[in-house]
Amino acid sequence: MTVYTFTLRLLIAFICGGMIGIERQFRQKNAGLRTNTLVALGSAAFILLSVSLTGSTGDPSRIASQIVTGVGFLGGGLILKDGFSVRGLNTAATIWCSASVGTFAGLGLTVQAMVMVAFVIATHVLFRPLGFMVGKHFSFKEDNTNIYYRFRIRCKAQIENHIRIMMLNTISLDPHLQLRSLKSCDDQDPSYSFIKAEIFSTGKHDIIIEKLAAKLTMEYGVTQVSWEINEQAEE
Repeated sequence: MTVYTFTLRLLIAFICGGMIGIERQFRQKNAGLRTNTLVALGSAAFILLSVSLTGSTGDPSRIASQIVTGVGFLGGGLILKDGFSVRGLNTAATIWCSASVGTFAGLGLTVQAMVMVAFVIATHVLFRPLGFMVGKHFSFKEDNTNIYYRFRIRCKAQIENHIRIMMLNTISLDPHLQLRSLKSCDDQDPSYSFIKAEIFSTGKHDIIIEKLAAKLTMEYGVTQVSWEINEQAEE
């Protein structure tokens, strides 16, 4: 293999990896311009090394299989578990694709390398908004779940009616909430009362419920406010 061919194939890998890396850098991902370019260059370099050492009698596919394994370890280091969610899968998959682009370039399959680059970029650019649309669709489906919130409020007996009216007014102004029941019972101390309320919600609105609880807590004479999800039922 001549130096010209060697340099040309590395240049193609450099350009192709850079094209993928620019899109990733624009999205401010961990593996950006330099990482994707280096992965493509490294993959091409190993293929070129195999071809240079063995010529037409060698089997570059053996090196290619090792590249897949090596990049797999590199991609694994980019995947992070954050609570119940996993981050970095797209970045790791992109690194894997950049390695395939470099392999194509190292074998002299320039057109195939460019086609692969086009598909990788198209996946990120076109499927990103599509993924958001699908996610919103399923979130909307999830919002059809019936939620029943149970409130328990301890307050001074003289402000019991005020708290009941306050809850009625607040819930009636929110289109997401519907009051199912509201009742009072005596505490062991006659100067205090317990107010129990059950609120129906189509979809989960914990933030709204927590704001209502915070609002009630600020009222003079209220000593305790608690809420919980009493029941969930699918439509």
